[in-house]
Amino acid sequence: MEKKWSFKNSPSTGGEWEVVRKLEAELGIATPLAIMLWQRGIFGFEEARHFFRPQLADLHDPFLMQDMDLATDRLTRAVEAGEKILVYGDYDVDGTTAVAMVYDFIRRFHTAVLYYNPDRYTEGYGVSQKGIDYAVAEGVTLIISLDCGIKAADKVAYAAGKGIDFIICDHHEPGDELPAAVAVLDPKRKDCPYPYKELTGNGVGFKLLSAYCLRHNISFRVLEEYLDLVMVSIASDIVPITGENRILAYYGLQKLNTAPRTSLKALKSVAGVQGEMSIESVVFTIGPRINAAGRIRHARAAVELLLSENPEDALALAYEIQAHNTERKGLDSRITEEAVALIRQDDWLLHEARSTVLYHESWHKGVIGIVASRCIEQFYRPTIIFTKTGDGLAAGSARSVTGFDLYSAVEACADHLVQFGGHMHAAGMTIELTRINDFRKAFDEVVRARLTEEQRVPVIPVDLEISLEELTRRFLRVMKQMAPFGPQNMQPVFASHALRVASEPRVLKEKHLRMDVVQEGSDVIFPAIGFGLAEPFYEGIRSGKPFSMVYSLEENTFRDRTTLQLFIRDIKF
Repeated sequence: MEKKWSFKNSPSTGGEWEVVRKLEAELGIATPLAIMLWQRGIFGFEEARHFFRPQLADLHDPFLMQDMDLATDRLTRAVEAGEKILVYGDYDVDGTTAVAMVYDFIRRFHTAVLYYNPDRYTEGYGVSQKGIDYAVAEGVTLIISLDCGIKAADKVAYAAGKGIDFIICDHHEPGDELPAAVAVLDPKRKDCPYPYKELTGNGVGFKLLSAYCLRHNISFRVLEEYLDLVMVSIASDIVPITGENRILAYYGLQKLNTAPRTSLKALKSVAGVQGEMSIESVVFTIGPRINAAGRIRHARAAVELLLSENPEDALALAYEIQAHNTERKGLDSRITEEAVALIRQDDWLLHEARSTVLYHESWHKGVIGIVASRCIEQFYRPTIIFTKTGDGLAAGSARSVTGFDLYSAVEACADHLVQFGGHMHAAGMTIELTRINDFRKAFDEVVRARLTEEQRVPVIPVDLEISLEELTRRFLRVMKQMAPFGPQNMQPVFASHALRVASEPRVLKEKHLRMDVVQEGSDVIFPAIGFGLAEPFYEGIRSGKPFSMVYSLEENTFRDRTTLQLFIRDIKF
């Protein structure tokens, strides 16, 4: 699939270059590094210091969040009166890490606390009536919902009728009506003055615990123990690594890499992780394994693992979740093949449609979101995968392409849906089976009207054009301090031109490209690897054609020897 290289802005005026030169001088760094800081809105020494050395002291006052005082008051009353509290969270990584964190914190000083995660298949996303009925049966009078609840006005009202209060900790877009809860903590509320809007559901829960600690003079060091869980939620929920998320992720990674909690240490072990982890490695190793519990069986297993403090028990639970993840991979692969076949068999869907909406009654609900992402990798357009859930209903999971507001597109078709929720990049929904075809047509019309031509082509953002000679160990050492990398602070991507292969290229495992590259006018040779790139590029490379390449700079350690390596993103001859 042809990809567009989108180059970030570079300094163009005298004033902009003056800022770059000043950064070079004050920080003692090379010009390309100073330009990358300028691109990230860092214009002076102090800003650079905060960027390179995030400080927990720079986290915002939690009481700036709308309703935080009400939430803290209600939690305090519940604890002091010995009320039974239920910590309720969604079944994905954000929800399960949040439940483990808040439950573990409360049980330090309050014995009457339970936790609950809905079943993906019998209850679906968010707050369920079954969950509230469980709370009633257990004598619960306060529910703290995490990563869900912002659209549960009917369920909150149902709970109120049963004598149960709600504190909602959510980060999804609110609907027109806020639930009549005791407190609704969501920085995306239109009336919420909280300065940072991109917290995860776990992050909002962390702010509630922060407020409680401030109110009761509890040391912040107690909360620092949970930063690895907060970081895992930030990584896995693909939120911007900016502002507070950057601070929390920075210290969460430090904890994961130096003193991880027993459960995460066990997950690293079963995943075969060696060496330091990054946000990206968390996304591809820890995140999927925690998610697999809720996808294949029940999310409660993930919470049990995250709460485990006994190494042997944690390892046993981690292997159980590992087995779920292996099963998930098999389902993911098979259903993706079936979905791609359906697209290729339908001429309109293959050539005319601007979106992909597929339904199959037997597809596993736990992997349809992953399948939607896999379809986008091949056909690159907004995608929704539906599967039957029973009672004449289907559940759908949606994923978007870069820059397209998926949530608003789904919202425009809300008349066809029973319920929906999500954000710009991903959404979930429930629909009557008889409405799927009508929804498919309506959704494609909305996408056709709103999807720009630029959004139909996958884009590789490129930070800088650079020569291979500039890529030194010192350059990489400074660049690594720009981590943690993630949305809005992605790992830098570079472009170099007039390249040739320096020796015979190789194909690994029939699909990966391995080669050594050299730039015209230079004798510096870099090893390079491109996963899945042998088929489109091997013959052209082997023929000796000159080419341009976009890539990231990494370290590769093999047999105790560490070298610089280029990780290929794309090639153009």
